[in-house]
Amino acid sequence: MRLLHVVYGVGDIDRTIKFYTECLGMKLLRKRDIPEEKYTNAFLGYGPEETNFAIELTYTNAFLRTNYGVDSYDIGAGFGHFGIATDDVAKTVELIRAKGGKVTREPGPVKGGKTVIAFIEDPDGYKFEILERPGTPEPLGQVMLRVGDLDRAISFYEKACGMKLLRKRDNPEYKYTVVMMGYGPEDQNAVLELTYNYGVAAEYDKGSACAQIAIGTDDVYKTAEVVKLSGGQVVREAGPLPGLGTKITAILDPDG
Repeated sequence: MRLLHVVYGVGDIDRTIKFYTECLGMKLLRKRDIPEEKYTNAFLGYGPEETNFAIELTYTNAFLRTNYGVDSYDIGAGFGHFGIATDDVAKTVELIRAKGGKVTREPGPVKGGKTVIAFIEDPDGYKFEILERPGTPEPLGQVMLRVGDLDRAISFYEKACGMKLLRKRDNPEYKYTVVMMGYGPEDQNAVLELTYNYGVAAEYDKGSACAQIAIGTDDVYKTAEVVKLSGGQVVREAGPLPGLGTKITAILDPDG
């Protein structure tokens, strides 16, 4: 199993493609217009979808079948940010700034550590953490999500999704705990960064922007059964997509 791509909505798909390719150095892997379903999507990343994690941008909500013309989305509080690794954070940030991008944290060491990071926002307000990590084969390396019960989330991703707990860091000074979950070392693979903020046990607002994270598996039927046995919620039973033949299932984690 491996993380395949993350799906979310944007208000102007051409504007976002331009920002990701010119400012973040991604490649447009493919683009598809589906007028009968009233949406367009585009896949971007740093390598082929067969081997690399990718972003799937969706113009209008393909899942709610809303009309073309949705120009903004509510990102919500559950989604945190994406992480992108680069050889030189300062140089990357200057390029982003020169292209009109919004820098929300200047380059510098992470609090309590030595890794150099910066934060920027794309035209729709999605946050990206830029990390200095030279030579990684997977620059699009993280998706950060906030969770209400960290142990419950770790158990779900281990048992239902087959991920490994790669590391855990508690930060009592700043009142949060972070864990990294994935299918291989985080310097070589995309991972999930789960963040628990002390005292926040309720569900986070999901918003309407971030739709799903896709995981590749050898057998979706078996995976769906494992999810059920692990106490997970299957919201679409395993089976082929109409007209495509690709077999999928859809599940919800404990935080929705």
